[in-house]
Amino acid sequence: MVTPETSLDGKVALITGGARGQGRSHALALAERGADVAICDIAADIASVPYPMATTDDLVTTARAVEEAGGRCHTAIVDVRNAGAVDSFVADVESSLGSVDIAIANAGISAITPISTITPEEWSTVIDINLTGTLNVIRAVAPGMTERRSGRIITVSSMMGRSANPAICAYSASKWGVIGLTKSIALELAAFGVTVNAVAPGNIRTPMIENDWFIHMMRPDLDAPVFDDLAMPLASLHPMGVPWLEPEEITGAVLYLCSEAARHVTGTVIDVNAGASGAFTA
Repeated sequence: MVTPETSLDGKVALITGGARGQGRSHALALAERGADVAICDIAADIASVPYPMATTDDLVTTARAVEEAGGRCHTAIVDVRNAGAVDSFVADVESSLGSVDIAIANAGISAITPISTITPEEWSTVIDINLTGTLNVIRAVAPGMTERRSGRIITVSSMMGRSANPAICAYSASKWGVIGLTKSIALELAAFGVTVNAVAPGNIRTPMIENDWFIHMMRPDLDAPVFDDLAMPLASLHPMGVPWLEPEEITGAVLYLCSEAARHVTGTVIDVNAGASGAFTA
């Protein structure tokens, strides 16, 4: 139930990587609480990413769902690695919907490549999308928020941004970097009434893990593995024993950070990882 404390009536929320997965979940929940929503996505495959990316059809589907939930929706195809494209997207959103009150830097990719075989292109793609792309979003919305002395910025790290596993050096480095970026900018913008926080998901059931490449990579012992065959190895990463969480569970943390209750919460990381954070040292 939407209450005065959780209502987002009159707010404008911007979400990168909004065509599917966690981005779509966030967009729908924000619209249901009264916000107008701007979503962008690269909506195209990337040569060094071994699984299918979102499509323009995914972007249209999310936009339609936002409108059915009662919100206006502005969409664009944007590569967050391109700072100029991000700047233009923010300018277009402000022209069509109004000033950005909430920015969720959600666009990201996964990568699993041993250090002995990772290529410069693979490394750069992960860092440029996950880390530099996050910076580009914050840099584009921060001036307006500081001028208005109000705003919520939410970044997306990972449980692998607070720990590590073998063969994910680029991914882990990018997500650790997101946390450092978030904390630094939180301190910079605190005096202007702008909060900057991160969410750090565990394994989330989205197309990032529910794809043929990831399934076969995780279960090379099986001739024809299916997604459910990942339950055992993925559950081992979650002390609560569940293999994956749903996108809506991350959305719950995002909604809190957008709410009036979180007006003085900044520079923090909210872990949503079925207990993995119990093993973190910081």
